[in-house]
Amino acid sequence: MLDFKKIPSPCYVMEENLLRKNLELIRSVKERADVNIILAFKAFAMWKAFPIIREYIPYSTASSIYEAQLAYEEMGSKAHTYSPAYTEADFPVILKYSSHITFNSVEQYHRFKSAVEAHPEKISCGLRINPEYSEVETDLYNPCSPQSRLGILCGNLKEIPEGIEGLHFHALCESSSYALERTLQAVEERIGQFFPRIKWLNMGGGHLMTRKDYDVEHLISLLKSFKRKYPHLEIILEPGSAFVWQTGVLVADVVDIVDNGGIKTAILNVSFTCHLPDCLEMPYKPVIRNATDEIEGKPVYRMGGNSCLAGDFMGNWSFDKPLKIGDKIVFEDMIHYTMVKTTMFNGIPHPAIGLWTKDNEFQLYREFGYDDYKNRMS
Repeated sequence: MLDFKKIPSPCYVMEENLLRKNLELIRSVKERADVNIILAFKAFAMWKAFPIIREYIPYSTASSIYEAQLAYEEMGSKAHTYSPAYTEADFPVILKYSSHITFNSVEQYHRFKSAVEAHPEKISCGLRINPEYSEVETDLYNPCSPQSRLGILCGNLKEIPEGIEGLHFHALCESSSYALERTLQAVEERIGQFFPRIKWLNMGGGHLMTRKDYDVEHLISLLKSFKRKYPHLEIILEPGSAFVWQTGVLVADVVDIVDNGGIKTAILNVSFTCHLPDCLEMPYKPVIRNATDEIEGKPVYRMGGNSCLAGDFMGNWSFDKPLKIGDKIVFEDMIHYTMVKTTMFNGIPHPAIGLWTKDNEFQLYREFGYDDYKNRMS
């Protein structure tokens, strides 16, 4: 049980026991299905928690030079790296910190092939393909939306270039094992003829295996069945959200209550646009501890962020009793994606970051101050 007297506000707080529970499940899937599951930094990059993650999963995937370097320095292993495009300036860093490099186009591969071949250490190269099939409903998060820039259309891949050892597809977003099954069927129909010529197949992210309603046994059965058909292939999954799904919260305070036009807005010391951006992007209404959707007869409040953006609010929630200044507002499940997307728009102080340990103590990872804001601006 979190002791809010020990936790600064605002603060992102991850709970170690919940993290370890997720990691145990992910490791179990990895071992039972005989696949490689790696952490996607784009969803979670709280590197001070990496020592815990390394007890279960040793590898990660990167999408940039900074993520690749973080993998090497803090996960202690080289990254499986993919980017929509590499540049001559960045590619030497990618080479230094990557074990696998996936290219978004055949042209990009040929552009950097000689650099890969000249590198003193072996790097396995792959191509990202677009299976032209996806069940993701929100276009912002759909890698296979029409005219997507991500990956080679299956129909455009006529052959596997010399030196390419793997193929990568990513078409899921917080999806089920059944969505993977249908996607994998589409992939196999479109590019299965190339499977005998490659060494690995990366099935991307979006495998939300730690969600309560996820059918883990079906996932394992699906992966085992696929491996029986293609025993020479190393299968790679790179979920992000699944690692830290429902493992932590964002703690905030009510700093004012505004009543305009019959709508009561609790102004918080956090901002949706700065600190909970996915809520506005998806959009989705987050869960607040000890609150419900609007119920007639109970006090109702909209939550307002403390930036000057007019749309920096969400609502409405009902509480058992009226809110007052100083009350805690605890947003559930705020560790995946949310933290990596935060900004310092308006110069609003960034929430602290910490861990609620398995010994029921708060461990402060980081606090942010004026210099963090100032040094980002120039």
